[in-house]
Amino acid sequence: MVNQQLSTSQIAELIREIAPSEHKTSIETRKPARFEYASGGNTLTVVCAPNGECLSARISISNAKPQAESPKPQVTVNDDAGEPAINRLLRKMFQMGASDLHLTSNHRPMVRVHGDMKEIPGENIIMHQTVAALLEPITPPANDAQFRDIHDTDFAHEIPGLARFRVNIFMDRYGMGAVFRQIPMEIMTAEKLELSKEILDLCFLSKGLVLVTGPTGSGKSTTLCALVDYINRHRNDHIITIEDPIEFVHNRKKCLINQREVHVHTRSFSQALRAALREDPDIVLVGEMRDLETISIAIETAETGHLVFGTLHTTTAASTVDRIIDQFPADRQSQIRTMLATSLEGVISQTLCKKIGGGRVAAMEVLLVNNAISNLIREGKIYQIPSIMQTGKKQGMTVLNDILFKLVTDKLVEPEEAYIKSVEKGPFLAMLKSKSIKLNLTGLDE
Repeated sequence: MVNQQLSTSQIAELIREIAPSEHKTSIETRKPARFEYASGGNTLTVVCAPNGECLSARISISNAKPQAESPKPQVTVNDDAGEPAINRLLRKMFQMGASDLHLTSNHRPMVRVHGDMKEIPGENIIMHQTVAALLEPITPPANDAQFRDIHDTDFAHEIPGLARFRVNIFMDRYGMGAVFRQIPMEIMTAEKLELSKEILDLCFLSKGLVLVTGPTGSGKSTTLCALVDYINRHRNDHIITIEDPIEFVHNRKKCLINQREVHVHTRSFSQALRAALREDPDIVLVGEMRDLETISIAIETAETGHLVFGTLHTTTAASTVDRIIDQFPADRQSQIRTMLATSLEGVISQTLCKKIGGGRVAAMEVLLVNNAISNLIREGKIYQIPSIMQTGKKQGMTVLNDILFKLVTDKLVEPEEAYIKSVEKGPFLAMLKSKSIKLNLTGLDE
């Protein structure tokens, strides 16, 4: 409406002019306030909330075409304890043992419990204004500006003594929405995750590239955190992590750890990774290798005598190698195959399966690069890698179907769940039939 950005004092003065007397002090002192104001035959709802050092205000028509079935949004910025009102929902999420909290305008809050989406009992439908008021007090100013620009932003939120949360705020056809991923305060150790000796041996490498891959929500961050913690307890080195945002917080044990957050401590993954070479690291963790430049620098860093851990959104070990090579233009792929053949040390591809009786368990496919696999990468024969993995079981390699089949025979996972998570379903179905294990999915047993 105006061609200039309003300052905090200008916003406060404008809102104070229409505010009831009992709210004027709250606005002057940058405290949350909500009131109604009549104008032109309409009733306007005014919501003010502090946003870091700034003040934001939302004005909406509250009596426009009311619908009897739509509950009136209750906008509460802070609860009685003085903490952000969103924390009440996050505490409920924590008590329910959920991994994620989902807020969607015009919907009831939902959580993901052991992989399934459920509504939070006793919660009403929340409107766009309510979602905005819940999120404003916890959104850093830089992320608020980014959201207003591109309608997406990521940051971390912490409830001291309870948990940290990775937050994504977005817009969809209903309005404003958000997803909170729980990051436990207590780090899951390698011992608790029962990582194999062969995986832990990767932590003692002096250089090379180790990748942890899998779809979103497959536990990659938890596994990487356990590996960093294991290094922190067993080596005397310098670790640099580059994350978006910082999830698990590592305290110094035997290693010096510098954790850098993209958009807060550095501009991008690639810039931070390039700068890391001048920061005397022994181990570098790249939270996400999401573009060509980051992947290229990561491989170069691994080649120059550093141990690099990274993540990719791939489902199998062989497809991970293909994905990296295919990122590069055709005239560079031969060079990248050669570099990857010498620098890649291991790939851990994992997926989470629902356990019988509740909870989830990780099924891990492990590729450990030996001379045979290194030659296949160099020659571009990626399709032969799975057969080498089958013959390399004594070296600690595992194939996803074998791990899923073991989870079924150990009565940890239902055969239907394992079948859904399998990438090569035909061979997995044959494995089940060999043990006379039937599926309760229509058409699969015939």
